[in-house]
Amino acid sequence: MARLVVVSNRVAMPRERLSRAGGLAVALREALQAHGGLWFGWSGEVGEQAAKAPHRVRQGRVDYAVLDLTPDEHRQFYLEFANATLWPLCHYRLGLINFNRASWDGYLAVNARFADALVPLLGPDDVIWIHDYHFIPLAAELRRRGVRNRIGFFLHIPFPAPEVLAALPGHERLVRDLCAYDLIGFQTTGDVRALTEYILHEARGSVAAGGRISAYGRDLRVGAFPIGIDTDGFERLATIGACSPETMRLSESLVGRDLVIGVDRLDYSKGIPQRFEAFHHLLGSRPQHRGKVTFMQIAPISRGEVAQYRKLRNELDALTGRINGKFAEFDWVPVRYLNKAFSRETLAGFYRHARVGFVTPLRDGMNLVAKEYVASQDPADPGVLVLSRFAGAAREMQGALIVNPYDTEALAEALDRALAMPLDERRSRWEQMMAVLRANTITHWRESFLSQLRA
Repeated sequence: MARLVVVSNRVAMPRERLSRAGGLAVALREALQAHGGLWFGWSGEVGEQAAKAPHRVRQGRVDYAVLDLTPDEHRQFYLEFANATLWPLCHYRLGLINFNRASWDGYLAVNARFADALVPLLGPDDVIWIHDYHFIPLAAELRRRGVRNRIGFFLHIPFPAPEVLAALPGHERLVRDLCAYDLIGFQTTGDVRALTEYILHEARGSVAAGGRISAYGRDLRVGAFPIGIDTDGFERLATIGACSPETMRLSESLVGRDLVIGVDRLDYSKGIPQRFEAFHHLLGSRPQHRGKVTFMQIAPISRGEVAQYRKLRNELDALTGRINGKFAEFDWVPVRYLNKAFSRETLAGFYRHARVGFVTPLRDGMNLVAKEYVASQDPADPGVLVLSRFAGAAREMQGALIVNPYDTEALAEALDRALAMPLDERRSRWEQMMAVLRANTITHWRESFLSQLRA
């Protein structure tokens, strides 16, 4: 069988604990170990020199090859264009876009340098699978260097509607480069529709049945491949985590109170301030919940160098103080806000203990926290998922209470309903969602994409 080559911005190196790397890293490493392959990308390090050859490590049947970024590359490629231009664009936050020509040029230059480093590592039969918005132009750069291998691309974040994408200077180049792939995968049919509408109305290409696209002199396919989780594995983690010292400490500290939990990377796309405001409204409008429910928001800090993220952190600090200052009692603090990461095992135990999973992004490609929360529940006494309609997971998790995260009062009403929901309804909703999670696991996602790419 042909070797698999995975390209991603971050590479889960052999020394890295996969319990912290996440389910996607587990799935990709399993695929590489099964078929033999190469994992290529950024090392996560910044060095003064731009090395032409990557640092390489081999473990078992998997080769790992990583490049450092220079300080200028890290700023232009990663901080400015990827995270301050493409990220807000794809999450429909046009007012936060910070575009400049230097960062655009830096983004293209890093993709060109990574292509130069990858080409010597490729065999003629390798199947190449490139991940996420950092490397959209990479296939086009490989094609320019004579690579004719099958190349697939998967976008883990939303793809913007044509009217939104057109706000980006250079959007034509970006989509032209995207069409250098043989197969493009998105999380939802809405993302597929956004690209096909761009192809039809902006690129003047054609779209046929089965997701077949013709544009810029290329024929390719596009499809929705909603990513799943390791459902059985997460169920086992939750069973173990429920008895962990951390979960027992959490349970003891709650003193029998219900727990509402949110877990997100600290990011403006996650709707965390709106979540805090909704909990504030719940306590203010429904006093029966005061002293009986605690909201715990876990939000590890990321991209702390970006101004918008520092502003968000200050806003959440202020909201926490305002809510606790208004409602706290000497033996109860309504909001617990933690800027730290926990292992997947610990989180699974926390999810299992929580009566409500509060997952309300303003826009999200999928949001695996929603799926992990459901998989962690006790079948005999499951909790309730409150889920934003703008998360990709909402297309599958129909047993959740689907909400509009911009409607504070509706969020509070959903929390109230979730906290009061009878056991029979909770079980029925949970069973419906678990059926989806067992059918669409992360292994199914991986194999369905690769089978189409190889075909």
